[in-house]
Formats: sequence, C-alpha cells, structure tokens
Amino acid sequence: MKKYKSISSILGFSSFTLDDDNSLEYISLASEGLASDTINNFRVYYDLSIGQVSAILGTSEPTLYRKIKSNQKLSTSDGIKLLEVTDLYIYGEKVFESRENFFKWLELPNTALGGLIPSKVIEYPEGISKIRDLLNRIEFGVYS
Repeated sequence: MKKYKSISSILGFSSFTLDDDNSLEYISLASEGLASDTINNFRVYYDLSIGQVSAILGTSEPTLYRKIKSNQKLSTSDGIKLLEVTDLYIYGEKVFESRENFFKWLELPNTALGGLIPSKVIEYPEGISKIRDLLNRIEFGVYS
C-alpha cells in the first residue's frame, strides 16, 4: 500500500485505497473521473512544464491548459495514463535511488530502446510498460 499512498500524496487525493496486487484498479479510479488539478499536482511535484505533461498525456498544451483552468474531469484514458506514469516515476526514483539520477536517465539515449530517449518512449502507446520493463531489468542487474 505504500506505493499507492505515494501516488495519493503526489496527485492530491484525500483518500486512495488500492490493492498493490491489482493495478487494474487504476481503471476503476480513472473511470470515476480524476479532477484536472491532479495534473497540476503531478506537474508541480515533478517540476515539469505543461508541455512535458501534455506530451506524456498525448494532448496539446492549449487543450491541457483549458482542462486545468476549467477544472474539467480527466478522460478515463488520461486518468489511467497519469496514474501509470506517476507509478512509473515512483519506481524510477526507487531504482535510481534519487529523482535527479532517474530524470537524467530519462533524457539519455538508451541502447536497450534502440537509441530512443526513455522520456520520449513514455509518450508512445505501451511506452510506460516498455520503460517499466527496462527499469525492472536495471533493478535486477540485467544488462540494459
């Protein structure tokens, strides 16, 4: 449950209970409609620009800005992606033992990704799972 308390704290949920063994609960939570301020909480916590967050969510900056400003609920897909990327960032910080090291790694071309930059891979469909797999390999000492 500790991981999910971290997600709750980062995104600003007052109560958030998920079973560590059931990440499908992200779908349930996201389908209820996350408040758009969760985007801003994520952005501020990780010191990201609106442009960086819009790229992660696969939307334009103006659209994202309007969602935040009008306090619209996130679509289920945006909510799931925000929950998944927050979870990924928590894991990356754990693997690299600091946010600074993890964020540096995110911006370097990676041989295991065919020379692609991990932060860009996150933006693609299935990108989060690819980066999670790579972090898992790094965590367990498999050459990456």
